[in-house]
Amino acid sequence: MQSYDMLVIGSGPAGRRAAVQSAKLGKSVLVVDRGRRLGGVSVHTGTIPSKTLRETVLNLSGWRERGFYGRGYRVKKDITAADLMQRLHKTLDHEVEVLQHQFMRNMVQSDWGEVRFIDTHHAEIRTEDDEIVPVEFDKALIATGTHPYRPPHVPFDRTCVFDSDEILELEDLPRTMTVIGGGVIGVEYATIFSALDVPVTLIEARDSILNFVDTEIVEDFIHQMRDRGMVIRLGAQVKEITKTDSAVITELTDGRKVRSEILLFAAGRSGSIESLNLQAIGIEPDKRGRIPVDGKTLQTAVENIYAAGDVIGFPSLASTSMEQGRVAACHAFDMPPPPPPETFPYGIYAVPEISTVGQSEEEVRAAGIPYECGIARFRETSRGHIMGVDTGFLKLIFALDTRRLLGAHIVGEGATELIHIGQAVINLHGTVDFFVENTFNYPTLAEAYKVAGLDAWNRMGQP
Repeated sequence: MQSYDMLVIGSGPAGRRAAVQSAKLGKSVLVVDRGRRLGGVSVHTGTIPSKTLRETVLNLSGWRERGFYGRGYRVKKDITAADLMQRLHKTLDHEVEVLQHQFMRNMVQSDWGEVRFIDTHHAEIRTEDDEIVPVEFDKALIATGTHPYRPPHVPFDRTCVFDSDEILELEDLPRTMTVIGGGVIGVEYATIFSALDVPVTLIEARDSILNFVDTEIVEDFIHQMRDRGMVIRLGAQVKEITKTDSAVITELTDGRKVRSEILLFAAGRSGSIESLNLQAIGIEPDKRGRIPVDGKTLQTAVENIYAAGDVIGFPSLASTSMEQGRVAACHAFDMPPPPPPETFPYGIYAVPEISTVGQSEEEVRAAGIPYECGIARFRETSRGHIMGVDTGFLKLIFALDTRRLLGAHIVGEGATELIHIGQAVINLHGTVDFFVENTFNYPTLAEAYKVAGLDAWNRMGQP
């Protein structure tokens, strides 16, 4: 029987970071993944594919240049699904190659198979040939990720009704599309296809979308979506989904019906834990298959078994999953990790992008903190004019008593890159004076930080 210091189940962001960190501490590591290739959900059906698809769509459609040349402008007149998949597969091949090389140079052993726990120090691996290989481990990390939630009333068929994994197998671009689910995944795919000039209807049972994002940002985002022709149905449950020879018909509880060529169901995900035999080791997941952990150590109810990444729930980001994997490995082998930062950025790769860090205006108000906001609209910057950007803005929130930056929120071009300036200032306890007193490259979209800082400073007055 092979024995390892660390058994990592899953090779996504959390798993691979934990594996490499453990190896750098001189530990023997085995990574087991049931996918055909390394990378997990993040590389093959989640983060990398959707962001690659988005970038390909924006490039081929000429979306970023339409501020100058009009809404009818396109770089490629007839865009096909094959055009999108070509770049996707090339990107995925590169990601897998990088990961394989990373494991090789750190002497991390990897294998294909499904892991089933026997007890807290033993497991079985079912290989591709249906062989059962027993392994012994000192520590283990569960980083199996999630899969799309598939309720029984939705008639999935990979032809006209898809989940968020299957949509990547689309053979032809649709003429019309319905997206059910106003979370991050649903919003991203809805806006990506809308950028291809596909008429899209987005359905969300709640009264708003992206409830964890600052309300003013979400309102502007919804306005931009509707302004380009997207239909957004909020506050109505799906009653029934039926298929005909030519369409998918979605009936809502308010009586309205939405007809489209294809439907994407993207209302939630569930932890991929079915084969792990968690009951044998005393771990009880919630009803969506998420594993409870200690927020600081990532330990489960079993002392030597950790969990990280999407399988533990919010925030379900590749960036935070990587850090969770590293923290879990450090704790497992008695190496104290550095203290976690106060905040981390959240990026939504829709069209346009949304990114946020720190407290929203609603959170600041609920905490009873006296505050002031500064706003900078991208169209008011010289770089915005040069790029043809006529939408999007940056919002900064400052505490009146300490003048510290509490939150930074962006909707628009480059939001996920620009947010890191706000992140650094928040975590270093910076104030509004940083933006007022420092020089930013000109012309840049980052100059919006100075504009927003001055906007807030004018209202706050001198200290």
